[in-house]
Amino acid sequence: MSAPRILVLDGNVAAIRARLRAAVGYDSGEGYVRLLNRIEPGISCDIVRAADGPVALPGGTALGDYDGAVMTGSALNVYDGGASILRQIDLARAVFAAGVPFFGSCWGLQIAVTAAGGRVEANVRGREFGYARRIVLTSAGRQHAVYEGKPTVFEAPTIHKDCVTQLPAGAEVLAENEMGLQAAAFVSGRSRIVGVQYHPEYDHCDIAAAARRYGAALVNDGLFQDLNDLEAYATDVDRLQQQPADQALAYRHGLGPAMTDERLRRLELSNWLRIELLPRAARHV
Repeated sequence: MSAPRILVLDGNVAAIRARLRAAVGYDSGEGYVRLLNRIEPGISCDIVRAADGPVALPGGTALGDYDGAVMTGSALNVYDGGASILRQIDLARAVFAAGVPFFGSCWGLQIAVTAAGGRVEANVRGREFGYARRIVLTSAGRQHAVYEGKPTVFEAPTIHKDCVTQLPAGAEVLAENEMGLQAAAFVSGRSRIVGVQYHPEYDHCDIAAAARRYGAALVNDGLFQDLNDLEAYATDVDRLQQQPADQALAYRHGLGPAMTDERLRRLELSNWLRIELLPRAARHV
């Protein structure tokens, strides 16, 4: 069997990717590739960046040649419109038309929902940042293979101020919390789509870097008292990167096993690879 192939759709513009790379050493698309290769060594990934301009796949490659597609987070907002966003919506629709299984994180969920006829708006409850709390699997979520082995209630890395307010026809809500929808599954075109509002691809250091990057915006949103408070939080989260099983840190930040156990933190993605990507790759012999 040839190596499974994934198309990684990076949702960020070049300036944001540069800031990410300066902070943690990789951008949003590269970070996703790092994780995918940790879960499934030997996987083949191509990154495209439709936010910057028209997408060109590697020579001789069609969308249907990929075994799966994943879409990263982004600092953009769907409802702002413009070419950088419309290109991403069009690309998602092309992926769906090609019948490629799709997994979206945060922005990836929002683009997939928009491309399939749903709606995304600014969250009237405000920004959700750091670790999404008390995410609860619905009945459909508990039965969905992508959540097999996941705790019924869990925390997850998150950075967003927008939310899905209308799902495409026939979509199932898989998880939610008091901030809104946290995961959904639906079909569009010929693709099966799973999207989460959080970031299973993130390490703790990604959250710490985001805290420092957003800085005053998080203070203005009332999430931190001041920049010193924010830096103390980021320092704690950096320590979690080095000491993920530190019980005192986990207790201080209200984190259960879905955050302290890396296997559980990545489980949605590893399950998706197992149930969607690998069977499709096995047929491409």
